[in-house]
Amino acid sequence: MVTSAPILHVETIAGLVERVTFHNAETGFGVLKVQVKGKKDLVTLIGHTPAIATGEFVQASGSWIHDRQHGLQFKAQSLTVTAPTTLEGMQKYLGSGMIRGIGPVYAKKLLAAFKENVFQVIEETPERLLRVPGIGRSKMEQIVKSWSDQRIIRDIMVFLHSHGISTNRSVRIYKTYGAKAIQVLSENPYQLAKDIRGIGFVSADQIAANLGIEKTSLIRARAGLSYALTTAMEQGHCGLPKDKLMTLSEKLLEIPQDIIDQALKLELTQGDIVEELVEGEQCIFLKGLFLAEKNITSRLLKLQKGQLPWPAINPVLAIQWVEQKANISLSDTQKQAVEKAIASKLLVITGGPGVGKTTLINAILKILATKKTRIALTAPTGRAAKRLSEATGLEARTLHRLLETNPTQGGFKRDEDYPLDYDLVVVDEVSMVDVPLMNALVKALRPSCALFLVGDADQLPSVGPGQVLVDLIRSETLPVIHLTEIFRQAQNSRIITTAHAINQGRMPDLAVQSLDSDFYFIEAEEPEGALDKMLKLVTQRIPKRFKLNPLSDIQVLCPMTRGLVGTRNMNVELQKILNPPSQASINRFGWSYSVGDKVMQIQNNYDKEVYNGDIGFIQSINMDDAQLTISFDNRPIDYEFDELDEIILAYATTIHKSQGSEYPAVVIPLMMQHFTMLQKNLVYTGITRGKKLVILVGQKKALGMAVKNKSHLKRTSTLFTRLTA
Repeated sequence: MVTSAPILHVETIAGLVERVTFHNAETGFGVLKVQVKGKKDLVTLIGHTPAIATGEFVQASGSWIHDRQHGLQFKAQSLTVTAPTTLEGMQKYLGSGMIRGIGPVYAKKLLAAFKENVFQVIEETPERLLRVPGIGRSKMEQIVKSWSDQRIIRDIMVFLHSHGISTNRSVRIYKTYGAKAIQVLSENPYQLAKDIRGIGFVSADQIAANLGIEKTSLIRARAGLSYALTTAMEQGHCGLPKDKLMTLSEKLLEIPQDIIDQALKLELTQGDIVEELVEGEQCIFLKGLFLAEKNITSRLLKLQKGQLPWPAINPVLAIQWVEQKANISLSDTQKQAVEKAIASKLLVITGGPGVGKTTLINAILKILATKKTRIALTAPTGRAAKRLSEATGLEARTLHRLLETNPTQGGFKRDEDYPLDYDLVVVDEVSMVDVPLMNALVKALRPSCALFLVGDADQLPSVGPGQVLVDLIRSETLPVIHLTEIFRQAQNSRIITTAHAINQGRMPDLAVQSLDSDFYFIEAEEPEGALDKMLKLVTQRIPKRFKLNPLSDIQVLCPMTRGLVGTRNMNVELQKILNPPSQASINRFGWSYSVGDKVMQIQNNYDKEVYNGDIGFIQSINMDDAQLTISFDNRPIDYEFDELDEIILAYATTIHKSQGSEYPAVVIPLMMQHFTMLQKNLVYTGITRGKKLVILVGQKKALGMAVKNKSHLKRTSTLFTRLTA
């Protein structure tokens, strides 16, 4: 476990590569031993390049760092590679294995035959290679092709570096486009934002500026419209009203509206974006999301009309049997729900905590299992799937695993051509499911399959675009079971009664009723006081009083990232106490990471099978491989240092990111400084994440504001309109 120390000085070095200690062909990261003029010993150089070989000449600009195990190293921010010019360098390069068909033996033969002209011969008169003993036509062709490939890589890297693109990004660009990289960038650098993870519009815009593309160019304006719609998508919209899109684009791009209007017409003509009338307003959509909502609607309506995949069931006998079998007593509402479920091919089940959703689902599953129904249980996140499995005693998987992610091509393997082989799919925590994921699910269902969707419609909508569960219920097109009765056992939990009071727009009773309560409100009028109380609660009081582990059992949930009691500062302060950065730490993307840190994945990574919202703990950090290993539910996953933009500290997280998760204890700050986020569904969602203990810290005024604030951002979407059409 190693780390880099503070920067000593910045400079440029150059020299011959004596040895390639390590090189990752996928990421381009390498550790090289370089003979630098004026340096007695070989210099250890770390940096990124798509290909490197012994004997090549490197020039690097960057900083000297000191590694605990390996001593002084030069960390390159920019790294350029050129072919060697000395006979010694040429022999090392040709013998390195970089040029296929040439090893150490043939390297000596070639240099003996052609001396310093060897590269020129390979490139210009390759037929002369046939004169060398042992080289036939097939080997000659292999050598020429390999040499050409290496030259293309070198030319591309020089081009990219000359336009201000870092080595790390250059590697990604080359890996994506190969020999066409220069052509793609020259024609449309904004293509990078569509094709390469980690390069958004802003980065592509900087590259375009370096290439001399004008700010007012149509190619920039057209790319900017997609950027504006993507920005809106991050707010949960599938599209935007036309006037709002124009205003947002003008603000983001800082160009006149007449250019944006011209770009919009071209984009609509080309079909990358689509115009649609939604509830009397002209709206613009990214084509993919527009088609996804259209597909969800048509497939759900077709699914609903099909024949049941199980034989007819007598509801009276079935309910009597399941009550006896499971030793339960269903309420009248639950009995009606069971009757509706066994007669429905498509069903939505909704309700808050303590209303018997789990009991109902278990009863339905037991009845249908007797009919040899092939059932799949699934949920959007790993934690939600684990909870569903524990509640039913059956295997439950994430939607991504059920649909089988396709790392090489993106998307999922399961679709209309390779559908799921089940009679019934039950999806829990559907409030978290966004439009793209729901579209992927319905495409993977056979026409004969039944679909039951379970979730709490009063929680926050999905982080991704759309509000699928709310739109399905609001449309009144599909059968819906609303569970509202709070069962007697649940009535003893102040977490549940408080959540329902807030959901109904009532201020909950905040008085401490008993020392063994599961809900508390601790007043703090100032953010400084709230911060101090929360730190003591998480690190001292809760662990001591309730015997809970502050790392694995207690989760701080914040309305916002900013502010003294926002996630950013809370993470820094909690890390200082619970796992202070040590010498074995690494700093990346504004965070300091150490072994033992609690972290969260913040975007879906299909290659690693780690998804947005997954929480893990750092197991090890290794500077030699430029990697750290994170354990997600005892599954170790390796990350290159340059991939850590996908990871943030997770001692504290936003309430939005906590959806689908459940924690033994949650601590939530509520301050007036969060007023823009203080909404009923936000606080309701946060409170319902706590299993054994919920503590609110802050101002009663802030809680009162949230309870009364029933408004929430209206998301632009076509799903409701389509379902009711």
